[in-house]
Amino acid sequence: MSIEASAEFKVEFYDVDSMGVVWHGNYVKYMELGRCALLDKIGYGYSEMKEDGYAFPVTSIRLKYIKPLMFKQTAIIKAVLAEYENRIKIDYFIYDKESGELVTKGESIQMALKLETMSTSFLCPDCFIKKVEALL
Repeated sequence: MSIEASAEFKVEFYDVDSMGVVWHGNYVKYMELGRCALLDKIGYGYSEMKEDGYAFPVTSIRLKYIKPLMFKQTAIIKAVLAEYENRIKIDYFIYDKESGELVTKGESIQMALKLETMSTSFLCPDCFIKKVEALL
């Protein structure tokens, strides 16, 4: 069993190049839509992280472009929690809404950072782990 969440978005003019194709860097923004939906479902979004004394900076991102998104296209990003105890690893799948075709996939990794000391924590906070395990 896994925890997942989805978000729908429409490709806007400001996201595309002169050919009407989404500029590759904007996929990171789409990943953030999915990540926020997933963290909200868990009940541990950025506000809760900060209240708990943590930040979770992204330490790596990987993307595989399969087919481009185009201007005015509607897509769905699905975010799936892949790891949660030592780090947050999320797998992403972007689909064309109309056809259901997979157009992009990727992953992001975030590590816990204790805000008070600005030091990396190699375990996620207990509060986060408990919220995840309650949904599993």
